[in-house]
Amino acid sequence: MSDYIVEMKNITKTFPGVRALSNVNLSVKKGEVHALVGENGAGKSTLIKILTGAYQKDGGTITFDGKDVDIKNPHFSKSIGIHAVYQDITLAQHLSVGENFFLGELPMNSPFTVDWKKVYSAAGEVLESLDLHIDPHTTVKKLPVAQQEMVAIAKALYEKSKLMIFDEPTALLTNEESEELFKIITRLKSEGIGIIYISHRLEEVFRFCDTVTILKDGNYISSMPTDATNEDDLISLMVGRKIEEMYYFEHHNSREVVLSVRNLTKQHVFRNINFDLHKGEILGMFGLVGSGRTDIVLSIFGAAKFDEGQISLFGKSSQVQRPKDAIELGFGLVPENRRTQGLALPLSVKININLLQYKKFSRFGIAINKKHELANAKSFIRELSIKTPTEEAIVRNLSGGNQQKVVISKWLSNKPKVMIFDEPTVGIDVGSKEEIYKLLEKLTRDGTSIIFISSYLPEVIGVSDRIVVISEGRQMGIVDRKDATEERIMKLASGIEETTEKIESEAL
Repeated sequence: MSDYIVEMKNITKTFPGVRALSNVNLSVKKGEVHALVGENGAGKSTLIKILTGAYQKDGGTITFDGKDVDIKNPHFSKSIGIHAVYQDITLAQHLSVGENFFLGELPMNSPFTVDWKKVYSAAGEVLESLDLHIDPHTTVKKLPVAQQEMVAIAKALYEKSKLMIFDEPTALLTNEESEELFKIITRLKSEGIGIIYISHRLEEVFRFCDTVTILKDGNYISSMPTDATNEDDLISLMVGRKIEEMYYFEHHNSREVVLSVRNLTKQHVFRNINFDLHKGEILGMFGLVGSGRTDIVLSIFGAAKFDEGQISLFGKSSQVQRPKDAIELGFGLVPENRRTQGLALPLSVKININLLQYKKFSRFGIAINKKHELANAKSFIRELSIKTPTEEAIVRNLSGGNQQKVVISKWLSNKPKVMIFDEPTVGIDVGSKEEIYKLLEKLTRDGTSIIFISSYLPEVIGVSDRIVVISEGRQMGIVDRKDATEERIMKLASGIEETTEKIESEAL
């Protein structure tokens, strides 16, 4: 009997005018965690959709659990034991956890009576088996994203999953929530379930994946044990560049202070935050989850209140009470969650790019100048290389990297003086990350000042001129680029050490 739960060989798929997959191979063993990596457009999603029955292959063979199969639809895929857990949780939000377990197949006591006792006891048993203390009576929409993801996993186990696909599962999770997910994946592996793990976070690939397969431009590049390669080599195979080349760009900061923050305090969240942001500078901000870093920038932007302190812009006190005030003063904010905070998902790329410009593009606040609206959208689509069929495409349907470029375009069209980037590269591919880094360089060259938040320490060190380190709401120090090492930053972020440098005298 084969050791492999699934073998996909020479898979091809063509859409009108596009060869999405060309002779792609993927073989996953039982009890193996197999990473599938590649840039957006590499073919990962198309391959997975063929495996889950959303698309039908044009050529190649699929063997599942030792038998040749022709996966015609999602129902057949689930029936043989293939389940997927996506970044966007596919549960019925208005139903209970238990009802989601039995969606479409509620057990009946009689032709007219649902066996609710079985619904909730069966769901509860599976949840408890995973050490998940979730009430099966709870409506799904009331659960945090992390718990919804765990429910989706538990549901797949109840349906006797033999192969589970995780597609960017940690994109919306905190570090602590991710740790819980990793424990469950380790358990699934120990029970002999095959796992395909898709993530742009390569540190996760090397942490617990056994094997990695690389795709590029719809082609199969290579498969290898993760302990036989490293992050730099993987990136080279994916995009043809070394990792250190991604962070290499000219820095353009001056001594002119653009933004000055003094003794910023919000009770029980952060206290006595002090820093200056110079013209053309990238000021990194790093802290562990719960440190208060996002709360700090939201307070600066007027999206959250603070209790004490002063914020000055170009030497003048900044009276920001709400985001509208910040926008008028020249601030821009690319938020941590682009889908819920940065985009109008049901609307077009064109409308999203122009959201801040309609007052300027309208006559007497009524009629929109369609010519200016279209020209502005096309300009940013071209400048930021946004991959979209047309400017009228619905933004929800774009890849994560291209959605992020739309968010950035919206702010750049407003010509900001200060840009805040909060986790701008989460859930996007390596190529899109590099494009964002190059954009940072261009912005600083043009005199824009940037606050850059990221949970990925090499990234913060790689792009920043200086780094403000926060630990449990307390500023532990500001580290210059030339002195920044991962060890030093982590000691500060963990509260083990504190630096003694003073705030720049010219801003006092």
